[in-house]
Parts: sequence; structure tokens; C-alpha cells
Amino acid sequence: MKQLLLIGIGPGDPRQVTYEAVEAMQRATVFFVLDKGAAKNELLQLRKTILARYVPQGDYRLIQVQDPQRDADAPDYAGAVNAWHQQRAALYARLLEQELAPGDIGAFLLWGEPALYDSTLRILDRVHAGGVALALKVIPGISSVQALAARHQVPLNRIGEPLTILPARRLAELESVDNVVVMLDGHCAFAALDDPGLHIYWGAYIGSADEVLISGPLQAVKAHIVQVREQLQQRNGWIMDTYLLRRGV
Repeated sequence: MKQLLLIGIGPGDPRQVTYEAVEAMQRATVFFVLDKGAAKNELLQLRKTILARYVPQGDYRLIQVQDPQRDADAPDYAGAVNAWHQQRAALYARLLEQELAPGDIGAFLLWGEPALYDSTLRILDRVHAGGVALALKVIPGISSVQALAARHQVPLNRIGEPLTILPARRLAELESVDNVVVMLDGHCAFAALDDPGLHIYWGAYIGSADEVLISGPLQAVKAHIVQVREQLQQRNGWIMDTYLLRRGV
């Protein structure tokens, strides 16, 4: 039975790591880190910074491996994600079998919240189905959605109203946008909305030193957000952003 911890570490600020997450890090003996290439090296370094801060004795092994790449141009999005997850499942199974000796406790440091827009739990279901016995524990973290609301000083929910969280590719399917958090918007889907009643609360690199926040009536600020987002992505080579769209204020 392989012991494995999935530790939510928040959206980037080491101060947002919980006590439970710190205790879990201090229990782990092997940390698995996926290298996403030079463009996203900062994400790798932030994980190392968090470990240096909360496990300063360094009594662990760090296993760094290349992350399989998803075919971002595939016409079949679901099929491409399924193939990508299968590649990751094979990689995780190999790592767990080869790197975790009896008595070891493995760990993944996951951005934000492991149960919200993170694929690790689904991938580990495949690993388990493939015959790797797991004793799994999930340590929740602060999500970028929570941090976004805190930074803009707005509640996520309004009295008597639902809150919808969806990927940007599903935004156009909504009959009405009233109180919606949008994730994974690589193409600025908000810019196509012409509704004068919408307000946007946008944030990039939330919790990091590069954090940028913009808010205001959507029609007044959307062009500015598109411009800033493009500049940030060109400068850093990657971007993580999310936003809340709300009717009225």
C-alpha cells in the first residue's frame, strides 16, 4: 500500500499555506514535482520555496520529472484531455512503484485546492484501477477563486442566488450570466460579451509577487484586461488568471 498526500498549497502566496498542509509536508519523505518546461519554471521554483520555508531541514527526496504535454490544438478537446490524463496516470504509477519504498510517504504539492479544477484525483483513480494500491489523504487548500474574492473584497455568493463556476469554453452556453466564476480562459471569452449590465473582477498570478487586479464595468475595462493579459503572458511566458462576472454590483 503506497501512502500518498495531495497537499493544497494555495494560489501562490506561501503565507496562505495552512497549518494542516505544513504538518503534511513535514510528514512526507518524497515529493513528486512535475516540470512543465522553461516557460513555467517559476511554478517549480515556488514549490521549492514553499518546501524550503516549511521543511527547512530538507529531510526528504525531491523527484522532478517532465510533465506530459496535452495536445492543445486537438479538435477533440475531451479526447485530448483523456489521452493526457492516461499519460499522466502511467507516469504516476511508475513513480509510485519505483520511488516509494516501504515506510515512505509520497506527496504532490498542488496549486490552490485539490478538489477544484485539478486533475490529480481523477488521474489517481486510474492509477488505482490499474492495480496500484493507495492510502490517499487530501489536504485542502485556498483556491484562486477564494483569493480573488478576498483581493477584490467581494463575497462570492449573493443572497438567494446560485454561484456558477465553469471553464471559459462553456461561458457562451449560458442563457444569462448573473454570478459566474470563469476558469481556464486562454482566449479572453469575456471580451465577446456585450452585456452592459455585467461587472468583472479579474485577477492574474493571484497570491504571487506578480499579482495584477482589474475590476469595473465589463464594457469599460475588457479591452484593458485583454491588453494587460497579453503583456503579462509575453513577459512571463505563462499566465494564471480567473475572474468573476456579476450582473449589477
